Amino acid sequence: MSVSAPSRLRAGVACDRRGFLRAAGALVALPWLESRAHSMPAAASQRMLCIMSDMGVLPANFYPQQPGRDYESTPYLDILKDHRNQMTVCTGLGHRATGDGHKMAKTFLSGAPQPNSSSFKNTISVDQLAAEQVGFQTRFPSLVLAVGPKDGHHPSTLRSGVTVPAETSPAAVYRKLFLQGDAAAIQHRLAELRDGRSILDFVRDEARTLERDVSGRDRERIEQFFSSVRDVEKTLVEAAAWERRPKPKVPGTAPQDVDQSEMEQATNVMFDIARLALETDSTRVVTVALRNIHVRPKMPGVSQQIHGLTHHGGDADKIAQLRRVEELLFGTLNRLLTSMQTAPDPRGSLLASTMVLYGSNLSDANKHDTQNLPIILAGGGFRHGQHLASKPGTPLCNLYVSMLQQMGFEIDTFSFSTGTLSGLEAV
Repeated sequence: MSVSAPSRLRAGVACDRRGFLRAAGALVALPWLESRAHSMPAAASQRMLCIMSDMGVLPANFYPQQPGRDYESTPYLDILKDHRNQMTVCTGLGHRATGDGHKMAKTFLSGAPQPNSSSFKNTISVDQLAAEQVGFQTRFPSLVLAVGPKDGHHPSTLRSGVTVPAETSPAAVYRKLFLQGDAAAIQHRLAELRDGRSILDFVRDEARTLERDVSGRDRERIEQFFSSVRDVEKTLVEAAAWERRPKPKVPGTAPQDVDQSEMEQATNVMFDIARLALETDSTRVVTVALRNIHVRPKMPGVSQQIHGLTHHGGDADKIAQLRRVEELLFGTLNRLLTSMQTAPDPRGSLLASTMVLYGSNLSDANKHDTQNLPIILAGGGFRHGQHLASKPGTPLCNLYVSMLQQMGFEIDTFSFSTGTLSGLEAV
């Protein structure tokens, strides 16, 4: 993967000076404050929400035939008709990877090749690259969520290629985001953070002792290790600072966990958590994996597990059942976009300040097709209201470069990108 040198926010410097307290040579991030909202540049509040469904779509119900702004809608896009002018339908995009389409769920946001290879190592995902740059500004660098079985693939990966564990309990995520512990609990947490730093100090001292007796190449590796230790230490310092601050208060009651077979309710609850996290500026990067491929949903007219329905082989009954499931999911997306459009934000609405990426690692799951992926980008300050039909084989990572630039990053490559996504323009 090719990523440019560590980037900084283009337009956020002035905001950073207003939005941080400088103490002992360190920057301490302040949460978003309504009283200074109008003095903050727009780039400071740009957010990213990535949603991946692992089940593809019935192509005829999703893909428009005409490109441009006058495209004729399709059954699934009709469900999103209220947001037509707030979203872009992207076709022709894909990754260079080949093989089992299901395993490509873990590379949906990274674009890493050959996930089926025995020597496969993933690369950093676009959400985690964004979190590296803006995560220090909020209590949580990113929020990684999943609906469905706990052992499904997730597309969020760190720079090391390690998958970020996904939170699958809405109740637990809500507690982490919004419920403040008592004084004893806070002190216990601070002690845990201090212990973590002392362990890092010990490991670092051991590594420096070892460095005296190794080769030049090994010294480079140890220096990389030191860099990683410094990154972890910075994270621990920031976590300790946030631990002392009160968490935001939100109206309503805490959510309850929902059985994965109740797919509509389970998805809506997790989407609500994602929206609240963004709305309260608890984080500016959220990823949700909809891992429903092995779920048998409880809903009228559906009697089989989704995986079997996706491999319908042209069977009319299976196609009809699958369409009901997919319509349900597009309904949950519509509900999410509507709630974000009505949520206030310094830029007009939460949707206006948040890029919402919705897509799948599969196009036609019946064929395990991984090209021409079904992609929707909503909100986030782009000129929407169009079907952007790219040349077949255009890297999906081109869209990721456009999204990263929209967040203010000085970056022009990501994974196997060949540039930005042609035709996608900022307002």
